Amino acid sequence: MKRFVDSRKALYQTGFTLVEVLFAITIGVLLLGAIFVAVQSGQRSSVAIESKVATQQDARAALAIMEMEIGMASYNATFAPASMWLNPADCAAAGVAANKGIQVATVNTLTVEMDTNENGSLAPGIPGNQNEIISYVYDIPNQRLTRSTNCGGAQEFLGCLDADGNGRCDSNESLRATRIINNTLGIPVFQYFDATGATTANIPAIRRIDITLAVQTDEIDPNTGQRRTMIYSTSVIPKNHAIFQN
Repeated sequence: MKRFVDSRKALYQTGFTLVEVLFAITIGVLLLGAIFVAVQSGQRSSVAIESKVATQQDARAALAIMEMEIGMASYNATFAPASMWLNPADCAAAGVAANKGIQVATVNTLTVEMDTNENGSLAPGIPGNQNEIISYVYDIPNQRLTRSTNCGGAQEFLGCLDADGNGRCDSNESLRATRIINNTLGIPVFQYFDATGATTANIPAIRRIDITLAVQTDEIDPNTGQRRTMIYSTSVIPKNHAIFQN
């Protein structure tokens, strides 16, 4: 009988005290908290990186397309007469012949024309002429860049869409992950230079066009509470414009 009692005492003595149990629980909670913080931090970093990458991809792709199309301004392989160039307001005849393949050139708008299919015409109704008059417009209120072809309506190109017409780009209205904030930073989208490298507003004298896109992620960076801002730029030399101005 005494041996049985001693065995029970030994069994009880191998357990944990209340202090030990509470200490173990505390350590467990701390470990779980640390794991939760690490996972949450990883998720925030992932969201921030994904948003930045999406904005970078959008901006770089837009610049590549713009560089290619603007570089073709004034292309006229058949040496068609000046009457080929059309008024970009309505694609009618009697365009500004002196300006030829660059019809509009401001800090926020650029319209270029090119006879890419070499048929001596830019008329929108002719097959193959669909992308021969191209207009890029920086829509400041909606923080976006639009692209239109052959006097058609403006189409989303880069940035946000003001779907509800409230004059701003809300987070639920973004077609892409990018906002264009050139106006906020005071940076012109387009700058024009002559053969000497000086800035010019004289369209026939344009020999180089600088394109700058100040873009901002549409998603707020969870780590900073701010949107990330990046600036991308490129220079375009519209070689055909220089050739056919002479």
